[in-house]
Parts: sequence; structure tokens; C-alpha cells
Amino acid sequence: MTHAPPAPLLFLDIDGPLIPFGAARGPRLGAAPLLEPPAGANPLAARLDPGLGPLLTALPCELVWATTWMDEANHTVGPMLGLPTLAVVQWPDRPDDRVDAWFGLHWKTRTVVDWAAGRAFVWIDDEIGAGDRDWVSDHHEGRALLYRVDPRIGLRPGDLAAVAAWLCAPDDGR
Repeated sequence: MTHAPPAPLLFLDIDGPLIPFGAARGPRLGAAPLLEPPAGANPLAARLDPGLGPLLTALPCELVWATTWMDEANHTVGPMLGLPTLAVVQWPDRPDDRVDAWFGLHWKTRTVVDWAAGRAFVWIDDEIGAGDRDWVSDHHEGRALLYRVDPRIGLRPGDLAAVAAWLCAPDDGR
């Protein structure tokens, strides 16, 4: 009996991809009105586009928060986007930024690869660079797509279409 491999992971950052640093209230994807953040929540949450939630949940993958928002992502951002409770990557207490900077790595890169543990994954972030792509290629056994989003604009439908195409593409053995 053959078992299907587990669904790919999608590691999702918030600041930049979901909360763009550009215009506070730009055009939205869907007809859904902007929601006000819950009382006491980060005021930047008002920049979330509720139209992204259905597009994200439609992807054939397991969504995982990969953000410094940590558990707050499930209490504030997830509900505003209509997302279920997601797993949250736990970051090391003190990443050695000096070593990673020497390798040209984002401080999240090693932890994302460790968390994936060989599973195929997509990582959506606004700070991904060539050093991260090279390091992942050399240190991760499965397929990986490191997808950089322009933090001024945030995640858009075309970005999610590209991610969906990658997720649905046949596995080429890497």
C-alpha cells in the first residue's frame, strides 16, 4: 500500500506580505469590507486584506505562521482573514545573526528548514534573498519555493497564482 506524501507546508510571514508597508488602505481583492482590528490589537492589522483568507485556504498545502507575531497571529490576523488556527513556528531565543549574516541568510532561514524536516515547502516573506535560496538548496532535501513579496505592496492574487502553480507542479525529484 502506497501512502501519499504529506501536503507541502506554506510558511507565511505577516509584516510585509499580509500587512504591506505602503498605503494604509489600498485596493482590496474581494468585495469583503475592511474589518477593524479587535480592541487592543496591533493597529497595523487594519491593513489586512480579508480577500486573502479564502485564496490562502484554497491552496493545496498546510499553512503555518512564520512570523514574529507568534501566537498573536492566531488571535488577531487569522480571524480577520477567516483562517483556522494555524501552527506557529517557534523561533530560537537568540539566533546567531552574526553567523547568518556572514552566510547572507535571513535569521528565519535555518529554523524554517528545520521545521520543514524534508517536506516540500513554500516560504512567503518580504526579506528573502539569494543567500537564503542558495542555503536552502544546499541544506533541504525536499522541494522548496522561497517567494519574496514586495513589502510596499504585499501579497497579491498574482503571487498566490504563482504559488498555486508551484504547489500543483509535478515533483521533479527535488
